Amino acid sequence: MKIALVQQHATVNKAENVARGLRAFETAARAGAALVGFAELAFEPFYPQHPAGPGSRGQAEPVPGPTTDAFAAKARELGVVAVLNLFERASDRTFDCSPVIDADGTLAGRTRMVHITEYACFHEQGYYTPGDTGAPVYRTRAGAIGVAICYDRHYPEYMRALAVGGADLVIVPQAGSVGEWPEGLYEAEMRVAAFQNGYFTALCNRVGREEKLTFGGESFVCGPDGRVIARAPGGADTILYAEVDFAQNASSHARQLFLQHRRPELYGDWVGR
Repeated sequence: MKIALVQQHATVNKAENVARGLRAFETAARAGAALVGFAELAFEPFYPQHPAGPGSRGQAEPVPGPTTDAFAAKARELGVVAVLNLFERASDRTFDCSPVIDADGTLAGRTRMVHITEYACFHEQGYYTPGDTGAPVYRTRAGAIGVAICYDRHYPEYMRALAVGGADLVIVPQAGSVGEWPEGLYEAEMRVAAFQNGYFTALCNRVGREEKLTFGGESFVCGPDGRVIARAPGGADTILYAEVDFAQNASSHARQLFLQHRRPELYGDWVGR
């Protein structure tokens, strides 16, 4: 099965960003992708590079809402699964949210970022309420899909929860800036997660220069053996394609050994209890 990651820049014009994303979605579908994933806040500026102000939460939108409706219609037309990420408003709360839209255009559900960071140019605690959806796995036409939104990927217990939930593929929408961490560290983290949990990981990063940050791109996909199987360039809008065979998950070390030999009763693991 072919998957695609849309690595695109974002401007302050949200309608333009959504239109560009829809064109990329269609391009990927025409190229044979069964699932298309997008980066963190793919269709809007990266708001948390500035501390939140009185009107900051007014930039959020509901789910379902205008963006999910547009992609649901396109998913239905093309028969392709979409994994989005946007700034969600739900009553008086706002979230970093990844709606998952199945190939028939239905909203399979939403994953909300659980762990919220706070440091220079990533002032996320002023924007996002800690997620309350847990670590869901969606049974879609493209397979069993989990989502780990940006900061959540740093938590091994969250990544393991997706494995216990039966994920074949974990999409990671990210907003990673140039020089944010030592070279190769994020890649190593995703390779280890794929190896330890017996699934594919697909990290889709933002790209482009914004007011305070330059986002690096370099999206990539890892197999359950921990190897990188596809990589996008840095600094460029592109669509990254990768062939994934979920049959490889069943024969992985994680499925054959690690997951079978877990002993959560000893280490108080909340995963799979």
